[in-house]
Amino acid sequence: MNTGLKSKTSAQVADLISTNPVASVVSDPRLKDNPIIACNQAFLDLTGYSEDEVVGRNCRFLAGPGTEPWLSERMRDCIRVPKAVLVEILNYKKDGTPFRNAVLVAPIFDEDGELAYFHGSQVELDESSDSPEITRRERASVAVQGLSPRQREVLKLVAGGLRNKQIAWELGLSEKTVKMHRGLAMEKLGTQSSADMIRLAVEAGL
Repeated sequence: MNTGLKSKTSAQVADLISTNPVASVVSDPRLKDNPIIACNQAFLDLTGYSEDEVVGRNCRFLAGPGTEPWLSERMRDCIRVPKAVLVEILNYKKDGTPFRNAVLVAPIFDEDGELAYFHGSQVELDESSDSPEITRRERASVAVQGLSPRQREVLKLVAGGLRNKQIAWELGLSEKTVKMHRGLAMEKLGTQSSADMIRLAVEAGL
């Protein structure tokens, strides 16, 4: 990995994807063209690229001749805002194999509320399944409805890229209380990481 870029990644952000079984990358919008600064093994396994071929590039390198330009533009629009976005787009692996990719891009803000990174995760969809996007959204909506109102509030702010301290300030709670609600929400949703929680929140339309 490019050590100059790697040094810009906080340990917390690197840990966010290193332990995630879902293919994930982190990009830095403060650098020219919002390049990827970290990726996990699951991403390399999914795409067939090596780490050196990924770090330093914008995620658009996964696009190809069949990639839907309107979906690419939708992601760019949400990145400009910034806000979380989930799209199912046609991407290509290193060997040229096309695959339907459920891409989630979510902002991560620093302690001062400034945009620090984008976290992107990718899930290869089974083309033989019927309306996978609708099915996942329905499941996510049902799961989120099982949360308490406060847990949904916390989940929505987590999906917005806020940290526990920022969520505590927004809701007028202690950071300890936020952590409690966040943990309970994660348990009820059956998610293993913050990245999984964010994906489910976006799928549910929060």
